[in-house]
Amino acid sequence: MSPPAGPQLPEALAASDAVARLRGSGLRVTAGRVAVLRILTQAPHSDADSIIRGVRTHHGTVSTQAVYDVLRVLGQAGLVRRIQPAGGPARFELRVGDNHHHVVCRECGSTTDVDCAVGQAPCLDPSDDHGYRVDEAEVTYWGVCPACQEAVERRRSAGDRSPDLEGSLDPDGSPYPGAAR
Repeated sequence: MSPPAGPQLPEALAASDAVARLRGSGLRVTAGRVAVLRILTQAPHSDADSIIRGVRTHHGTVSTQAVYDVLRVLGQAGLVRRIQPAGGPARFELRVGDNHHHVVCRECGSTTDVDCAVGQAPCLDPSDDHGYRVDEAEVTYWGVCPACQEAVERRRSAGDRSPDLEGSLDPDGSPYPGAAR
């Protein structure tokens, strides 16, 4: 059985736009870097495995390490942000340089951007900074996405008496990151 296809290359970020971003950051333009940027345009918050599948779908053979190297370089250049919700794999997005947070579904792992209610980083002030100069607060909201809520309702309507999706936990008690497994 072949692995599921990765994200499709979007029309939203043309190759020329990806090239311009790379050059604007002083990076050498490579097919792998362009492909990763284009994939993340269509599928923000993708994990590395999904990105690797997408690059392979459109460019054939590429090593796993090569994609990780691209993600690292793009992150260092400030073109890609790496987030890692508790209990799940690292995810990558192109939305950088602003103060936003994320809401993550406990069931399927879908991740969505949430603008900060306060607006300016760090947006939260610790009760005691212990001498640190705090410049960022990373907030992750956890819940159940609309699609998973709908699935629960469909199961209930069909007479399924299994426990609610809401509040489900891994055996170790941590929130279930869903699709990341």
